[in-house]
Amino acid sequence: MRFGVKTRPEHTTWQQMRDVWVAADQFEIFESAWHWDHFYPLSGDMQGPNLEAWTTLAALAQATSRIRLGCQVTGMIYRHPAVLANMAATTDIISNGRLELGIGAGWNEMETAAYGIELYGLKERFDRFDEGTEAMIALLTEKVANFDGKYIKLTDAYCNPKPVQTPHPPITIGGKGPNRTLRAVAKWAQQWNVIVPNPQEWKALKDVLVQRCEEVGRDVDEITCSVNVRIDPDSPLDKAVAEAAAYGEAGVDLVIMNLPLDAPPSVLEPLAKALAPLA
Repeated sequence: MRFGVKTRPEHTTWQQMRDVWVAADQFEIFESAWHWDHFYPLSGDMQGPNLEAWTTLAALAQATSRIRLGCQVTGMIYRHPAVLANMAATTDIISNGRLELGIGAGWNEMETAAYGIELYGLKERFDRFDEGTEAMIALLTEKVANFDGKYIKLTDAYCNPKPVQTPHPPITIGGKGPNRTLRAVAKWAQQWNVIVPNPQEWKALKDVLVQRCEEVGRDVDEITCSVNVRIDPDSPLDKAVAEAAAYGEAGVDLVIMNLPLDAPPSVLEPLAKALAPLA
């Protein structure tokens, strides 16, 4: 099994989050570190602080040297795909090829309503996500990109300089929709991330992903399957470790341990030791 960590950029400070990521960089068992892409907190006081995803991700890339880094996951509706492609290329350069490009269709109605960002109906949102993903891949891989979609248009478009990783930074698609999301995973993703309550539900979704891969002629084993396991600060660490082990037994490749809010860097050493027998 492989492991990553995730921090919550809500109700915290830049210094706190940076220190945790810098500490995680020192433990080889943690192959990646993640945060989320939201403008409002997802818990507690919704008017509280929440650090923006991509500016912090670029800064964290500079603050670390080994660990891979990504966002679970960037809402496609928040930024034009061509702009996001340029942001991803630059962040991959800053990190010297350590970016995991996490993307999703978006869902947070509270944020979009407050900011005047169109959320769109579910079908159009996923149509835009599909087009945006294809357009981003074109920009990240082709010298000159052209794309003629219903919603996204690229005309002799450049994304220069290109990312360090080729053909592009690995794409992580998050979500569990059996039709649109898992079909998008089968088409374009190098990693699939999902949050589920138990390994049984994950196995059922994995079976759907196998079917979607067969439909598009893709080998499902090319896709890293990841889940998130939340560490409850009020429960023994062994509980989260046992949950991670159960997902590993079910066939999950990568378990991302969600750290408690405002967890200090000191939580990482006991976590690394507890997970070591599973690695």
